[in-house]
Amino acid sequence: MNDLSHYPHLAPIETPADLRLVPDEELPAVADELRQYLIEAVASSGGHFGAGLGVVELTVALHHEFDTPHDRLVWDVGHQCYPHKILTGRRERITTIKKKDGLAPFPRREESEYDTFGVGHSSTSISAALGMAIAAQRKGDQRKVVAVIGDGAMTAGMAFEALNHGGDVEPNMLVVFNDNGMSISENVGALTKVMARAMASHTLNALRERAKRAIPKQSLFGRFFKRWEEHAKGMFVPSTLFEELGFHYTGPIDGHNIPQLLHALRTVKDLPGPQLLHVITTKGKGYAPAEQAQIEYHAVGPFDPQAGLVKKNAPAKPSYTDIFSDWLCDQAAADERLLAITPAMREGSGLVRFSKEYPQRYFDVAIAEQHAVTLAAGMACEGAKPVVAIYSTFLQRAYDQTIHDVALQNLDVTFAIDRAGVVGPDGATHSGSFDLTFLRCLPNMLIMAPADENECRMMLSTGFQHQGPAAIRYPRGSGPGVAIHQQLDTLPIGKAELRRRGRGLALLSFGTMLAPAATVAAELDATLVNMRFVKPLDEALIVELAKTHDAFVTLEDNAIAGGAGSAVAECLAAHGITLPILHLGLPDVYLEHGSREEVLGMAGLDLPGIRRAISARFPQPAASNIASIG
Repeated sequence: MNDLSHYPHLAPIETPADLRLVPDEELPAVADELRQYLIEAVASSGGHFGAGLGVVELTVALHHEFDTPHDRLVWDVGHQCYPHKILTGRRERITTIKKKDGLAPFPRREESEYDTFGVGHSSTSISAALGMAIAAQRKGDQRKVVAVIGDGAMTAGMAFEALNHGGDVEPNMLVVFNDNGMSISENVGALTKVMARAMASHTLNALRERAKRAIPKQSLFGRFFKRWEEHAKGMFVPSTLFEELGFHYTGPIDGHNIPQLLHALRTVKDLPGPQLLHVITTKGKGYAPAEQAQIEYHAVGPFDPQAGLVKKNAPAKPSYTDIFSDWLCDQAAADERLLAITPAMREGSGLVRFSKEYPQRYFDVAIAEQHAVTLAAGMACEGAKPVVAIYSTFLQRAYDQTIHDVALQNLDVTFAIDRAGVVGPDGATHSGSFDLTFLRCLPNMLIMAPADENECRMMLSTGFQHQGPAAIRYPRGSGPGVAIHQQLDTLPIGKAELRRRGRGLALLSFGTMLAPAATVAAELDATLVNMRFVKPLDEALIVELAKTHDAFVTLEDNAIAGGAGSAVAECLAAHGITLPILHLGLPDVYLEHGSREEVLGMAGLDLPGIRRAISARFPQPAASNIASIG
């Protein structure tokens, strides 16, 4: 816990109401101490880092000028919310962030009245704030509504859908556009080039404002200057874009200059209609290593703030993301039709090496998951073989495109789905709990879940060689340590692997549940099957086992509702087979954050939980066998 005696300006601030009592001239000192407190807190516990450092002054200014929580402050994504949490009554618990029973990693309505909208995915803030503003105005409520969105989040179509609507209905709301040139990686796309022009336009804006004050508005020259200004601004800053959408544009201003921020906020907060304030910030501001290595310091584990991050030795076992990365480059070398697509997740999805070795075949579409999937569909129409590298939680955002643009047309697109199943510290917003459920119901879709590293590589090759849509879902982290064959071998589609022949119970495991299932199967002398394929199922093996066993247990790292276990039950029903079946998977709740192991334990998918569930459902002979294990 940080020693508050080192923070004389920050220590008295328990809530934003206390901050609003601080004189303007003392706010820079508050911001300096808040930044240092954040550095020490995250260094001791880990968490999202660079984005929060970049909005310290902005957070202080917003809570100072707006009557939060009565006035609504909506953060986009939430990577930058740590200073907000420190100022809103959660300072003493900030080191618990992302840990079991600790603070959530993103704004969460249940956690604080200051978290007006729960987030985790990008580009929702303007839509949410617009909804709040419309609802407030209908009630005659004069509360202010502010959305804070980064330039990375502005690359998503949803942000422009909200701007388009907001400029039409003209609510009283403010959009603070935080422009730092970064998402998790560097921003990409044409919009980034437009915004880059603003970075060099401070002199132009200063001259423009002085001229406006000096020249009478109603004079002939004043009217000429107004028309010249409209054209000139469009050449240098993105104001024309936003003003054409109906938002009154102010900026760009220095987002680390508190007097400038206060002046701008006081100018725009009482203006009628939709307002947009453009602030220029630096991700990682105030901590030199984070400013110089913005990608590495986006999210960190515990570190020594004096030394910074220490380069770690390569892990003993490759992660599933590493396996995908190597496979992608190997497959690209073997087939020039392969093209790789990511929605702004180059590092997280393992595309750094590919982007360097095959830059002409690499497409980062920014935070635009819907576009990523339909782009892949278009490529497939012309004979390319696109691979969409995407987190399970982000594929949810492109579900319509997956159905209509890929599966319905039976197009040859491979989905490499990272962070499937339980993710852990990032909580419910990032959990990959639902992909088997929402993909399994789609005709034409091939779905695989590897149990180990080599199987993951083989399934990626199988999906890529398959003529049609294919999904390979794999978890965060490393596998059990199985040796990886470097060939691009494939698996027979729809064939499971019988790992152990036993009696009584048959355990049907999908993906990462195989390791604990193997332990339990050995303890109970049960049959164990590595199912491998969720769609199509190995129906022949399921029917055979149903005739020779007393009951089934299905295990999966996915929601039970509609998941792989449901597919087994549907198969039995289709064959007219009645058999007791226990489905083990993720329960019908949003799981809290914690380590992956802790969250599996919450879901009853750790080894003790699996034992308990089987013993409770099938007490004979399972109970006596398990009891003897101790």
